[in-house]
Amino acid sequence: MRISKAGQGIIGVLAVFLLPAMAETVQSEAETFQVETIAEGLENPWAVEKLPDGRYLISERAGRLRVVEGGKLLPEAVRGTPEVWARGQGGLLDVELHPQFAENGWIYLAYSKPLPNGALTSIVRGRLRDGAWADQEVVFDPPQDQASGGPVHFGCRMDFDAQGFLYFSIGDRGDQLTPENHAQKPGNVMGKVHRLHDDGRVPEDNPLAGQPGAAPTIWSLGNRNIQGLRFQRGSGLLWATEHGPRGGDELNIIRKGLNYGWPVVSHGINYNGKPFTEKTEAPGLEPPVVHWTPSIAVCGIDFYEGDAFPKWKGNLFVTALAQQRLVRVVLEGNRVAAQEVLLSGTGRLRDVRCFDDGFITLAYDQAKQGGGKVVRLVPVR
Repeated sequence: MRISKAGQGIIGVLAVFLLPAMAETVQSEAETFQVETIAEGLENPWAVEKLPDGRYLISERAGRLRVVEGGKLLPEAVRGTPEVWARGQGGLLDVELHPQFAENGWIYLAYSKPLPNGALTSIVRGRLRDGAWADQEVVFDPPQDQASGGPVHFGCRMDFDAQGFLYFSIGDRGDQLTPENHAQKPGNVMGKVHRLHDDGRVPEDNPLAGQPGAAPTIWSLGNRNIQGLRFQRGSGLLWATEHGPRGGDELNIIRKGLNYGWPVVSHGINYNGKPFTEKTEAPGLEPPVVHWTPSIAVCGIDFYEGDAFPKWKGNLFVTALAQQRLVRVVLEGNRVAAQEVLLSGTGRLRDVRCFDDGFITLAYDQAKQGGGKVVRLVPVR
């Protein structure tokens, strides 16, 4: 099969349109694989994490944290997780293990916290104990006066760097498409990537720490709605996928204190078909590594570093909701050299994780009649 050279969002020949027959063998450009089901009957699964003992944790946007144990989805959700604002795109979002989980047992949850005036993206950590959520601590609780009743753009993805700092994204909550958007306000936590110590303390070397009126947690600005966030081994670079409006989905490298331009610059247009900016670039604003126009609705991402698919080692995997795709991105340094669509038409792909077992795990964000599921790609030799 041919693989496309990367242009600005041009994706080449599809590996296969996998419709109901998910068990069929797929021959891609470099590897052959099958799709195995881990859990089904889920409602809007948003994120998947794997524990060292082989259990899976799956967040359902409605507010449930589910467990797969011994190859079966347990019928009862974890008891005692935080109440969520499950409206629109809000709810229980990302789940991430502490880098030293084997020693401390910390699990991090991102969710939309209900407040009298709307909701805010918040983060807590806790432990699993006998099927219940225990020892909860608040890691990030933004100012309540910044809460919004809007149902969109909560973010939120989390990842840790090699030094143990926690990074996470918050969307702009659908704010006005002007330079006064939340994403451009240093005093507002929305439309940003943030950085904290693992316990929620603010690092003194954050770019805006100590600046009057600025949110000290901010790491980057001008981010519309990042729902893919992952560090690359070796380089230590933080990569992110950001939803554009109609067009202009972005792949970015998130760096300290930089402004990524939303909504001052964009390759997308408004949903009514009219442009809201004439600019796709401007001095002082970071351009994307690549953009997808038309949009594919980029979501979770991860780098493959396993051994089960040796020819994919170092590749970035990108999920897409609207276009229902899994895209393999080949990088050469900090640029995209090529892209290949591995799956298409199989359902809305929300998350991808490349765990230490060497397989590639995917979460399908479906709601109707429990149509959501978690699957994994396994090699065929």
